[in-house]
Amino acid sequence: MGELEDKPQQDTNQIIEERRAKLAALREVDNAFPNDFRRNSLALDLHKKYDEQSNDILEANPITVRVAGRMMLKRVMGKASFATIQDMSGHIQLYITNDIAGESTHAKFKHYDLGDILGAQGTLFITKTGELSVRTTSLRLLTKSLRPLPEKFHGLIDQEQKYRQRYLDLITNEDTRKVFVVRSKIIQSIRDFFVNRGYLEAETPMMHPIPGGATARPFTTHHNALDMNLYLRVAPELYLKRLVIGGMEKVFEINRSFRNEGISIRHNPEFTMLEFYEAYQDHIYLMDLTETMLRDIAVKVLGTTKISYQGHKIDLAHPFSRLSITQAIQKFHPEYTDAQLNDRTFLISKLQSLNIIHKPDDGIGVLQLSLFDETTEHLLMDPIFIVDYPADVSPLARRNDKNPEITDRFELYIAGREIANGFSELNDPEDQNTRFLVQLLAKESGDAEAMHYDADYIRALEHGLPPTAGEGIGIDRLVMLLTDSPSIRDVILFPQLRRED
Repeated sequence: MGELEDKPQQDTNQIIEERRAKLAALREVDNAFPNDFRRNSLALDLHKKYDEQSNDILEANPITVRVAGRMMLKRVMGKASFATIQDMSGHIQLYITNDIAGESTHAKFKHYDLGDILGAQGTLFITKTGELSVRTTSLRLLTKSLRPLPEKFHGLIDQEQKYRQRYLDLITNEDTRKVFVVRSKIIQSIRDFFVNRGYLEAETPMMHPIPGGATARPFTTHHNALDMNLYLRVAPELYLKRLVIGGMEKVFEINRSFRNEGISIRHNPEFTMLEFYEAYQDHIYLMDLTETMLRDIAVKVLGTTKISYQGHKIDLAHPFSRLSITQAIQKFHPEYTDAQLNDRTFLISKLQSLNIIHKPDDGIGVLQLSLFDETTEHLLMDPIFIVDYPADVSPLARRNDKNPEITDRFELYIAGREIANGFSELNDPEDQNTRFLVQLLAKESGDAEAMHYDADYIRALEHGLPPTAGEGIGIDRLVMLLTDSPSIRDVILFPQLRRED
């Protein structure tokens, strides 16, 4: 029988001690951690090129390769052994024999452990079972693994270990590796989409003297040399709009932002956003652009616009719906009449019956939004833009010309969650000043998420911000959608967790 994994009944500490003893023996005779092996081939490339070749052709035209990776399987069978190593692209099998590799090399191999990192040179051949393999002529231990690999991850018991020890998850779980490969491709496709449209990529500060760009509770730190408090950014918006004022009329940033809020399957205190701004455009243009971008990403990364998220079939090729907050409520709750949804007394009574927190001075628009958030948001499975957000909850968005109580703003929902938020930017410095003051009053009244007053941003606006459209897209949630991942922790390599005891 071949050795497929360390015996589960062995105590982990005993295994570690045995491996430390092997490492000590290695140190006595040679460099235990050499760095002079150079591979020239990856497993996936070899499989793509040679899997369909016949063994006769490979034997007649020997192809020498140098491969390296972590040993995941090991089968010792007398004078011949097999091992499977894993590199960044996939797996390749090694065939080690006394005749070709030599008895000494083969004997050393028998003492190697799963998880050890090996470098091998040899020629390609196809085994009798049809598997492309390397007939090993030389084999070296490049890194000794002192801890055993986990048997397997299974069930919720191991979920936290997956997040805490992501390196083990990546080693043992091919699905996890695929998620993060897709994430990388999504970000690259976003970057290409905007660069190809003439946008400039910018980098704005992560530490702000005044937190701004979103209504959120910030993280606070202190700079010793300047003797001043700083805030980790909650959004890059106000800095990017300063760039538009400065003449960078099409600009984007893929940024890390931080919000000192709760943790859930949709929220991590540190997250990745795309924000982009274009002068002389409006929120209608942004909605069209967003549809185009999401289809472009899906096709380039997944090869299709048809996706499945937690059992729901979604086709991004279909035109995205556009409804106001009240229209969306009525679509899923036709029992509500226009009169009721515009009756403050009814809305307050309904929110109270649903135990939804609201403020005594909330306007009708804010009450409607609270009802929408509680009763309708989670039902929006197909892509839909919710438009006409109240000015009271949109302190940076331009007021609608026909109804100043609402703004030219939208949020995109897919699979029951917000994916994007965009609007025609408020470029009237006096209106922005007034709204900052309203936010300041809310903050002084105890609203920790209300915005600070940013005098420098007002000064920048007074130099003139051209008519501009801007949008933010949550990349983590977008990756969740395109990889069918139920939790944001599944798409962040190192999600925030409570400290281990």
